[in-house]
Amino acid sequence: MVKAVVAGAAGRMGSTIIRNILKTEGITLAAAFEHPESPAVGKDVAEVLGLPEKTGVIIADHLEKVIDKGEVLIDFTFHTASLEHARINAQYGKAMVMGTTGFSKEELSEIHALAREHFPLVQAYNMSLGINLLYKLVELATRILGEDFDIEIVEAHHRLKKDAPSGTALALAQVIARTLGWDDSTFRFCREGIIGERPRKEIGIQTIRAGEIVGEHTVLFAGPGERLELTHRAASRDTFARGAVRAALWVVGKAPGVYDMHDVLGLKEV
Repeated sequence: MVKAVVAGAAGRMGSTIIRNILKTEGITLAAAFEHPESPAVGKDVAEVLGLPEKTGVIIADHLEKVIDKGEVLIDFTFHTASLEHARINAQYGKAMVMGTTGFSKEELSEIHALAREHFPLVQAYNMSLGINLLYKLVELATRILGEDFDIEIVEAHHRLKKDAPSGTALALAQVIARTLGWDDSTFRFCREGIIGERPRKEIGIQTIRAGEIVGEHTVLFAGPGERLELTHRAASRDTFARGAVRAALWVVGKAPGVYDMHDVLGLKEV
């Protein structure tokens, strides 16, 4: 039985992940924690999530107070918090699953360096099966259509999402750029005013923030006389939580290093 510790237990993703752990065989909720000012601290997880029966897991106010109880830390919090959690985890060598977005290049580089030295990490901006298949489909479409088609990415999320564009949109752009031999200098995040003719060597990334949209990503390939659109829509956060739990079950016992959902799902050779 894999013992999991969940960060941000009272948050939207943390609570959804906990619900999925509680109904998944082979994994158990060993501990949970929140930031010290959270009103959830000191309460049973069941009370915070509105569950009918107590779990016996009391929400702590710091990772170091509970990290010894688990084998894998699941973290979908905030980029600065996740970085600090990775630094702490490097002292304990626990497996880690991280779905946090909004990292700077420097923050992500430090997290990956810590993982390669101290613990196995599954790090992905989107852990749904559909999105990870979309990465493969986008790579194939880019390879076939090449630079003859203009490529645009449109992503939409709920009005409370803090970072823009989404980590998934950036990951899609990176798949396209890598396939074409480009770099992130070709990413275009904003257009306004008289912009002139669209450069051929450009990947547009547009952001929508509205209502309660869980997550939508469309990659548009537009060429002479035709257009191809590849779209993924998430209807529930359970989509991401199920992927996170699957990653937690997979990563325990792996060697230190950085893994992604393609490793978890066996898509590397697809």
